[in-house]
Amino acid sequence: MVIRLVSAFVGAVIAVIILIFHNTVALNIAIGIISVIMMYELLKAARCIKFRLTCIPAFIFVGISPFFITGKLTAYRNIILIAVIIQHKTLKYFRLMFIISAMLLISMSMGCLIALNSASSVHGLMYLIMGLCGAWLADSGAYFAGTFLGKRKLCPEVSPKKTVEGFIGGIVVTGLLFMLINFAYSKILPSVSDNSVEINYLAVGLIGMILAVVGTIGDLSASVLKRQCGIKDYGNIMPGHGGLMDRFDSVIFVAPCLFALLQVFSIYK
Repeated sequence: MVIRLVSAFVGAVIAVIILIFHNTVALNIAIGIISVIMMYELLKAARCIKFRLTCIPAFIFVGISPFFITGKLTAYRNIILIAVIIQHKTLKYFRLMFIISAMLLISMSMGCLIALNSASSVHGLMYLIMGLCGAWLADSGAYFAGTFLGKRKLCPEVSPKKTVEGFIGGIVVTGLLFMLINFAYSKILPSVSDNSVEINYLAVGLIGMILAVVGTIGDLSASVLKRQCGIKDYGNIMPGHGGLMDRFDSVIFVAPCLFALLQVFSIYK
């Protein structure tokens, strides 16, 4: 437990530092590094890492994607297909498709964090925080609700520790905390800038609850893949927590969902 708490603290400190410099290239660099590590963990789990001629271009692609507008690297990713010709005797099509799918999933999903930050010159940081909290708050809320109230298993063959009560608790907690965080934001913003904001709390709470559901689906999807690969964690870069893929499996679902929801709901006036 001590190792887990220390690891979480160190991770939180790094996250705060990155958020402080969210309007600099530090955010792009951080997301690029995280994306490469996540890509490595996924390919290692799926036993694709030995196909270096295919994996190296994929690593480069996800690493530089945060620095480019979506779509600008379309031509580059086709380089990966050249590897099929060179490695046609060993690289089977299903592994190639996995590598390409993982590359697109990670680059586009993590790129949504950049998009959230760039969506507004005033509220970009808050959108970015919501993109991360939407994934992690639900997990924490579900853990505590499940610990004290959990009786019925949600998906025992995929994630034995998740319960229906924990799932519902995570949804409720995330919705409430989203409203609380935004309430604090409405009070802090005028004191640190010349801007003020009115919060649509109904929309904020609804978005929080939707993201809690989406985040759980992301977590379960990653758990299915881990079980099929016969592993417990994707890595050990964060002792007690696993790899970065274990920490960001929900984020790659939540960030794109939040970006889409912000096109529908107006939460700030």
